[in-house]
Amino acid sequence: MTRTVIESKTKTAIIGFDEPFCVIGERINPTGRKILNEELERDDFSRVEADALAQVAAGATVLDINSGAVFSNKMAEDPRYADNNFVEPTLMRQLVETVQAVTDCPLCIDSSVPGALENGLEAATGRPLLNSVTGEEERLEMVLPLVKKYNVPVVAISNDDTGISEDPDVRFAVAKKIVERAADYGIPAHDIVVDPLVMPIGAMGTAGLQVFTLVRRLRDELGVNTTCGASNISFGLPNRHGINNAFLPMAMTAGMTSAIMNPIAIPVNATKIAEKKAEVAAAGIMIPEDMDDETFVQIFGMGSTKAKAGKEMEAIRAANFLTNNDDGGAAWIQFNKQPPKAGQEGRGRAGRTGGRRRRA
Repeated sequence: MTRTVIESKTKTAIIGFDEPFCVIGERINPTGRKILNEELERDDFSRVEADALAQVAAGATVLDINSGAVFSNKMAEDPRYADNNFVEPTLMRQLVETVQAVTDCPLCIDSSVPGALENGLEAATGRPLLNSVTGEEERLEMVLPLVKKYNVPVVAISNDDTGISEDPDVRFAVAKKIVERAADYGIPAHDIVVDPLVMPIGAMGTAGLQVFTLVRRLRDELGVNTTCGASNISFGLPNRHGINNAFLPMAMTAGMTSAIMNPIAIPVNATKIAEKKAEVAAAGIMIPEDMDDETFVQIFGMGSTKAKAGKEMEAIRAANFLTNNDDGGAAWIQFNKQPPKAGQEGRGRAGRTGGRRRRA
């Protein structure tokens, strides 16, 4: 069976047909994250550290590190900062070193800038996943030599010089081309993880069926592992978690072996809590003065004030169990194990201490 091995200095993550689904945490990415961009521009990496630890705690087995930041203030002072080829190589090295200082989770080096890819590969210990190569000739000639030089696996995205096709047969042909070109460099198929490109179901009603069929072909005909940007399927729709929760197990059953996604349920912030409390008060519902915010948000179904594993992770764990990729359900049981309440650590059922009382 095809197995793609990704390693840190001390840990190994395996993407494979007979392995538990591999979750590649996507949150270390400044694209679309204004606050993170501003912090990185000030050389503040505290949020990166927090995101790394939270994603691992939520169940990510690989962490994607993307260096696509835009430093607007520095750009105004120095025009070189308008060029990603200037910004990203240095930032990528800093991000990799920062993450490796707080966790030994294997990494995925993610950039469109050649210098950033190489800097990330140089800074990473072990055997990271490289993200990514496409079927574009320029990209093939730039990335595949790096893959060979550093002996790392690579994500292959199914678009080429003509762009992204809505025809799944064309996307399959692009993937096949990348696998064949990689073979010319001596890169085996088990080191290619194909992203077949998930289209938004809101824009294309056949998007789900397309990707399931395409994943089966990639597995059966090319023998490669697959990945995707999981949230793409629900783009633009309400209740995106509901769509994602259905899509991921279905994709796994079709043969998809990993996804680049957010494993965390984002905590409820103070503004939303205040708004909900005002709504509750307006409805005439009395809230005890000593009720803490965590209890409040849970009672009213708002989630949690703490970063926890998201619902998508619940769906993945369940699918692993149902497809016999969780021996005896141990991972499912551990995932659903409730932490003890404050003051009840080390107690038995219902908070009692000691064992069962015996009758005299």
